[in-house]
Amino acid sequence: MDYQPLLEQIAADVAPLVGGGTPAEYIPALASVDPGQFGMAVADLDGKVYGVGDWQVPFSAQSITKVFALALALAEGGDSLWERVGREPSGNPFNSLVQLEYENGVPRNPFINAGALVVTDRLQTLTGDASSELLEFLRQESGNPELGFDAEVAASEQSHGDRNAALAHFMASYGNIDNPVPTLLDHYFWQCAIEMSCADLARAARFLARHGLRADGSRLLTRSEAKQVNAVMLTCGTYDAAGEFAYRVGLPGKSGVGGGIVAVVPGVCTLAVWSPGLDPHGNSVAGVASLDRFTTLTGLSVF
Repeated sequence: MDYQPLLEQIAADVAPLVGGGTPAEYIPALASVDPGQFGMAVADLDGKVYGVGDWQVPFSAQSITKVFALALALAEGGDSLWERVGREPSGNPFNSLVQLEYENGVPRNPFINAGALVVTDRLQTLTGDASSELLEFLRQESGNPELGFDAEVAASEQSHGDRNAALAHFMASYGNIDNPVPTLLDHYFWQCAIEMSCADLARAARFLARHGLRADGSRLLTRSEAKQVNAVMLTCGTYDAAGEFAYRVGLPGKSGVGGGIVAVVPGVCTLAVWSPGLDPHGNSVAGVASLDRFTTLTGLSVF
């Protein structure tokens, strides 16, 4: 399928929404990003990428990296991870402390901040260098050896990371963190500060559309594990608006407060969109709308 005319139509349809919403103000390095940018890319299973707008402009991937960290932790360590983090929607903001106390330090899912900290902690134990391991994986899957960390964003998150530190220390008090909290936080902040374009993200996520097969044809995840990651993305990937995202878009997706969203059509393609203006839940306003248009126009969804 030639996705280019479709992407151009979607870009025109959502143009009035670009610039709407508000960039992530609580991370100063993200608050200054121009909200008038928009990019969208589609990667088919052969690796061909179609794009529109600012689809080759790098941006801060933020929480989108949690998908790839989860996949690596499962690939390296297997299902034992699920003893330390759940698979249910949270219904609360992504940085909430409330549920952790009710649930004895076990996060509700791997995509809220507490759950992502547990995943990064597990990956650190398995690899000895979680953030570098993740970056190298993303370079290989995206085909872009130039991917890197944004030091300004990492420092900005570090200096405003008290809530994440509180989450990590709270879970450590329940024995659900293995590494020293400062080490864990360092890798977590660097992980979130990886810069990628829509093209990079669409390529890197293809293993989820290929049922666990990497770009080189080797197997990262079993077919069942790939299904599990996609399922958790569908139910938990867009913070406390996952139900609305499933209703509107109908695809597994993971958003980040940098304004990006990656989505998967199993067996068909992957998509990535970026526009920095966020809704109150932390999801890109124009990004969600563009994915809504994509599934509406193509009929490609999991439903």
